[in-house]
Amino acid sequence: MVWTLPDCIGEATGTRPPARRWTTPAVFGVDLAKTVLQIHAVDMLTGEIRQRTVSRTKLVEFFSNAAPAIVAMEACGSSHHWARRFSAMGHEVRLIATKFVRPFVKTNKTDAADAAAIWEAAQRPGMRFVPVKTEQQQGILALHNMRNLLVKDRTAQLHQIRAVFYEFGIELPRGHHWGLKALPAAFAAADGRVSTMVLEALRDQLDLIHDLRRRIEVIERHLESYERGEDRCRRLRAIPGVGPLTATAIVASVGNAREFRSALEFAAWIGVVPRQSGTGGRVRFLGISKRGSAYL
Repeated sequence: MVWTLPDCIGEATGTRPPARRWTTPAVFGVDLAKTVLQIHAVDMLTGEIRQRTVSRTKLVEFFSNAAPAIVAMEACGSSHHWARRFSAMGHEVRLIATKFVRPFVKTNKTDAADAAAIWEAAQRPGMRFVPVKTEQQQGILALHNMRNLLVKDRTAQLHQIRAVFYEFGIELPRGHHWGLKALPAAFAAADGRVSTMVLEALRDQLDLIHDLRRRIEVIERHLESYERGEDRCRRLRAIPGVGPLTATAIVASVGNAREFRSALEFAAWIGVVPRQSGTGGRVRFLGISKRGSAYL
């Protein structure tokens, strides 16, 4: 069984090089980017290395013409989209976390060096691969990311209002809820002590906080609607302390929980297990690693 390296991977010299036939199994390392992508492949019989840059449209053409192969990529922006497309073409996709690819970069960081490192890492025994997410999973995670950013913006705006009032001797209580509740009294106390233009700017900033709160509530209603229709979320809600946000975030991040061999492996993936340091058969347990998803 052979696969053909099509013309789309050839140099842009004005002439199209003849297609070259290599033996399988084929492994491709693909370094993703917005416009120009890098492909790395090696002929297992001759050891010949092929490295080429292609556009997004040429990348689709290349893999649609290639025989089924292993396509390895870093788990980065747009990787899950490409993984779904390549899987639909019959290829085996392997997504690798960036931190596991970096040790295989032999020289300065370039697109070609990254593609070669991905190709090498994908064939290492015991390498851990990232499961490909569905479009629905990515959509729910996008809602979580948007909500998280809005919450940060709301907190930053309230901190700025608190700091301005503090400069005039007016102290607001800590916490989002109590801070907003104390604002009417703070504005009343600042009347006559703070210039009108400053108070107007602070009131505009307060309106922005209310707008951010409304946008956050809209996203939360979307997540709650998804949670009510998802059986896995309802089972997670049965756990004490797990609400709609945690349940939807776990389901969207994990997808198929059978990817993990045990609950301990899932805990390690999140990063809520201790770090270990050992030598000579003696192992010391350190603090919680926090290596996984900080959001979860």
